[in-house]
Amino acid sequence: MSNAAASTAVSVFSSGLVTMSSREISDLVESRHADVCRTIERLAAAGAIQGYTPTPYTHLQNGRTYKEYLIGKRDSYVVVAQLSPQFTARLVDRWQELENKTAVPQSLPEALRLAADMAEQNAQLANKVQQDAPKVAFVNQYVEAGGNKSLRETAKILNMPEKAMIDTLVRDKVLFRQSGNLLPHALRQRDGLFTVKTGTSDFGHAFTQTRVTPKGVQWIAERYASELMGG
Repeated sequence: MSNAAASTAVSVFSSGLVTMSSREISDLVESRHADVCRTIERLAAAGAIQGYTPTPYTHLQNGRTYKEYLIGKRDSYVVVAQLSPQFTARLVDRWQELENKTAVPQSLPEALRLAADMAEQNAQLANKVQQDAPKVAFVNQYVEAGGNKSLRETAKILNMPEKAMIDTLVRDKVLFRQSGNLLPHALRQRDGLFTVKTGTSDFGHAFTQTRVTPKGVQWIAERYASELMGG
């Protein structure tokens, strides 16, 4: 574990916030910090963990400012389960180490109570991770859809009701209706989530069709998994 990561975790915990930095998680599971951040962002978009605002930190060696996330205990287990589940025990040990620094029992009854509380918390966390597994698997299952898809094809791929999916995208100002067509807002098109195909049909009629890119399929899956996913 790097000294920078360790000092961050201790200072955050000692300030009263029960959190662990994404940099320390990176060290614990031996993954690149960028991969940890991407996993946090993907799981947050899917609703598997709560949303987190990036926190700036200054690198001790090069003096540059980067981002990190300060993750709650429960969510840290979900993140590690996605990244490197074999390191879950290491994460449990680290949380216990941090918590023990702030709550040293002064008597045998206090020690027994603390042990019981920690066992209960760990059981609740394990149960929550198990409950979230289908949602996380749902996101992972469809992120590799290749080629641009129509809205109908996208709904079918993601096992979402087509009308409900379209209404939700319109509600959230991802799409808008114009002259009988569904079109993406410019920002979402610039983000590479959608393309607009125009042309002439075999019968000589001009048409405009919104197509969803593979990146867009992933984005819809992650953002609306909980709200629209089927069985």
